[in-house]
Amino acid sequence: MTPSPSFVRHGPIEPVSPVVVSVPHAGRDYPLALRSAIRVPLTALRVLEDRYADLLALEACRTETLFVAQRPRAWIDLNRAEHERDPRLDDGAANLGQPLSAKLRSGLGLVPRRAGNSGDIWQHRLSDDDVRARIIVDHHPYHAAIAEALAAARARFGVALLLDVHSMPPLGPADRSPRLVLGDRFGKSAGARFLGRIEAVARAHGMAAAANAPYSGGHILDRHADPRGGIHAIQLEFDRTLYLDAALDGPGAGLPATAALLRAIIDAVADEALPGAVAAE
Repeated sequence: MTPSPSFVRHGPIEPVSPVVVSVPHAGRDYPLALRSAIRVPLTALRVLEDRYADLLALEACRTETLFVAQRPRAWIDLNRAEHERDPRLDDGAANLGQPLSAKLRSGLGLVPRRAGNSGDIWQHRLSDDDVRARIIVDHHPYHAAIAEALAAARARFGVALLLDVHSMPPLGPADRSPRLVLGDRFGKSAGARFLGRIEAVARAHGMAAAANAPYSGGHILDRHADPRGGIHAIQLEFDRTLYLDAALDGPGAGLPATAALLRAIIDAVADEALPGAVAAE
């Protein structure tokens, strides 16, 4: 049987916008190899998903290039570097000699070891060959496709901007906590003008936003951002209560409004990149 594609690319072949959108953690295609190897119920892995964040992006995007990962984060985390392999799970990790990040120590490496309060995911350790195969089949193609799209956008428009779309659990009471967190690696992955435009959009929508706390962005921003070279990248973390149902499991009544907020963000950063671009559409 031919495996399903690890991600889906939306949008025209040639870029018509400087904005590229990525949704790396909303995949719900759980391979048989995963389902037969886990010790926890499949539903326990949903805590690792950015549940239905793909629907936000699909509703918000028009002609922008959009990448939506199909494989779940439990299979491989596209927002982790290839060397972030867990020695407590992965036989190949011992050969890398890399320091362990806080995320990796907590069980959230390239292949997650733990899922929330459910404990260890896997029945057995993973072989080096198994993890390398996931890197080759899923991780490499996703990042290669993003890099190609950003290079094409920069070549056409002189600037490109990646919006990496995620979701987060509530940070506290809705009336006293940010419901949108913007990450630019503390100014390293994007020009300040882009973050400023997004903050203005959030204010206009009555949305409390924060920058870089508690989420500043991960490997996707580190790997693809090159502000001096004209490629900027910002991570967007949406509070799941904005667009999911009360159980935080399915699409909710707030989905259209949250997608409209994302659409306004896309328009704003496109206009910042190419002044007058939105008005000219």
